[in-house]
Amino acid sequence: MQFTVPANAQERPIVVVGGGTLGRRIAAVFASGGSDVRIAELQEPQRQAALDYVTEALPELTARLEKQGISATPGTVTTVATVEESLPGAWLVVEAVPERLDIKRPLFGTLDKLADADAVLATNSSSYKSREVIDEVSNPERVFNMHFAMPPQSMAVELMSDGQTSEGLLPAVAEELKRFGLAPFIALAESTGFIFNRIWAAIKRESLAVVADGVSTPEDVDAIMQANMGIHAGPFALMDQVGLDVVLDIEEHYAAENPNLPEGPRTLLRSYVDAGKLGRKTGEGFFTYDK
Repeated sequence: MQFTVPANAQERPIVVVGGGTLGRRIAAVFASGGSDVRIAELQEPQRQAALDYVTEALPELTARLEKQGISATPGTVTTVATVEESLPGAWLVVEAVPERLDIKRPLFGTLDKLADADAVLATNSSSYKSREVIDEVSNPERVFNMHFAMPPQSMAVELMSDGQTSEGLLPAVAEELKRFGLAPFIALAESTGFIFNRIWAAIKRESLAVVADGVSTPEDVDAIMQANMGIHAGPFALMDQVGLDVVLDIEEHYAAENPNLPEGPRTLLRSYVDAGKLGRKTGEGFFTYDK
């Protein structure tokens, strides 16, 4: 079956499955561009935190769009406890759940069965190719990767086929994303880590190795990277922002695909995760933060 962006997409809601750090940011971006958004999130505290974030972020995001010459009346954001409640009428469903195939695979089976017949389904996975989540999917032509960096700080979005994605769907989605102020990039071949994350993984892994080997500290690695490259934050601060449990999951996946990767970076990450030091979301990771 051939899939594309439905002609009435601008009149239909977008669903984000998962109300965590990225899910709520994705929802805010789409709402700022005028779409009604539903967040499907099982945990009530996460649902409330997601709504609180969107309420705070929406005015700034809308103002930014206006400066770019994009005029839109912000859409509404609502939360529901189940995926089933969220799907009717949606043209786009974005999965933003933890980086675990035992969660993603059955979820995409459910999305494929229950979403509208013309809806398209995207995984925000940063490390898994979308071909790895379609085991229970009957319509792989409508599935693809849509990986957001960290909106609204970075509005880059990478799109990648699952190997069976309908021809022309990714360019059509890329064009639609621009009305939300997003900057889409299409990976021309399937690639673990897409474009940016494939490069970032090497930087992140070597930064961890430098500390694991006792050559330097997180503070000095970040400082020298900022001094030499002019970046606003170093790799350790960025890992803290993502969440060290998420970073470890991603590194474990890379290692499963390439057993030759060094163990030191993952050992260092595990020591922090086992101690409950997950980064900004727990108040402490490689650095300490005000909760």
